[in-house]
Amino acid sequence: MRAQLARVDAVLVQAVIAAALSLAHLHDVASAAGQDGWKAWAYPVSVDLLLVAAWRRLRTGDAKAAGWCWFVIALVASLGANVATAGLLDLDQVPAWLRILVAGWPAVAFLGGTLLAHSPQAPHEETEDAEGAPEVVPELPAQPAPEPTPAPPVVSVPAALVEHARKVAAEHQTRTGAAIDNPTLRARLGVPAPMADAIAAQL
Repeated sequence: MRAQLARVDAVLVQAVIAAALSLAHLHDVASAAGQDGWKAWAYPVSVDLLLVAAWRRLRTGDAKAAGWCWFVIALVASLGANVATAGLLDLDQVPAWLRILVAGWPAVAFLGGTLLAHSPQAPHEETEDAEGAPEVVPELPAQPAPEPTPAPPVVSVPAALVEHARKVAAEHQTRTGAAIDNPTLRARLGVPAPMADAIAAQL
């Protein structure tokens, strides 16, 4: 844990030192190009903020072309100022083209920041929200209850027919050795199937 904290602290110290040197170099170039007071300090802040905004756009995964474009522009402005203060440029005799670049930088930075801020974002947040939302299951229409099966109608059988059926059944069992079944009883009596069932129930 301590080793990790020490490593983080070292990275932060290095970042602070690099940022301070970059700000100082950009300030010196802006001051030499005719920008004085708070304006000279606003230039390095503008360059570094545009660099950070472009890097953030590259990290989001969308509009990478615009992110790379403005990242390179800000990086060239930062590196150019750092290299210019290394003795390659006479800050007492700044050329006209550098004065033009410094004077035009606010408009360039404003345009870049506006485009980066208002570029369309990737719909990954909406996708996550849609995935996290509970799935709505449509309600199925209620199924109607099954209708009860109607009871078979009660068939009235005359007593004489029942007696006759008993004789037929007895004769059938004597002849075949087995009880008469309903289809045979219905055929022997010549009655409909419901009546034959009602007669068989009374045998």
